[in-house]
Amino acid sequence: MPRITTGPLNAMEGIRHAFFTRAGGVSERIYASNNCGFGSKDNPAHIAENRARCAIRLDARPDSLITLHQIHSTRVIAVDHVWAREFPPQADAMVTATPGIMLGILSADCAPVLIADPVARVIGAAHAGWKGALTGVVEAMVAAMCRLGAVPARMAAGIGPAIGKHSYEVGPEFPGPFLAQEAGNAAFFFPTSRPDRHLFDLKGYVASRLTMSGVEQVTVMPNDTCAEEDRFFSYRRACKRGETDYGRLLSAITLET
Repeated sequence: MPRITTGPLNAMEGIRHAFFTRAGGVSERIYASNNCGFGSKDNPAHIAENRARCAIRLDARPDSLITLHQIHSTRVIAVDHVWAREFPPQADAMVTATPGIMLGILSADCAPVLIADPVARVIGAAHAGWKGALTGVVEAMVAAMCRLGAVPARMAAGIGPAIGKHSYEVGPEFPGPFLAQEAGNAAFFFPTSRPDRHLFDLKGYVASRLTMSGVEQVTVMPNDTCAEEDRFFSYRRACKRGETDYGRLLSAITLET
């Protein structure tokens, strides 16, 4: 099953992670083939099989994988047990110091963030769309890890495949809120041929929030989910085509038992 990993996280003993692509699953049509989101209208049996394959690829039990009902918030869950997949809590980040639990983030253009402190043996995972990133989901995740004993300077983070800056055109409501937060955020916006539109570097912005939180090792995957149709699902691409739904990519991290 195709997956992408990051160097710094790979080097951490006792920690497994992956940013999975859309290949290697059993789903069909617009969900082909590794759709891992129960929030989609795909066949639930196919989704369950896809998620099981991802867990096994990381040498974990399928029932160890948990995901959230993501709501573009800054809410973080400190996890010490596995919940039923039918009743996921509403949040956009998770942290844990409990081995054997696989934290999973679903995305289809938003930025998935996986992070670990190998000394404290604390891991985290976050879903960072523009709203969550702007309001502080990354900072909230790092703070929650610190409450479990982690130290930002020891952390390594990977920002997975997400919509690229050349694909992410935003409207006149941008970049105002970002510039109000910090003038330097202008570096993440680029002009287009229309005066009321900009291109937005979401991954670059998320990386900056991690760095400002004290995380020194941040790796950004170069992949553009919207442009690379053969490898990734994309909400924006589906909307442009008038498709009624779209698949979800899985990013996951776990502490070995």
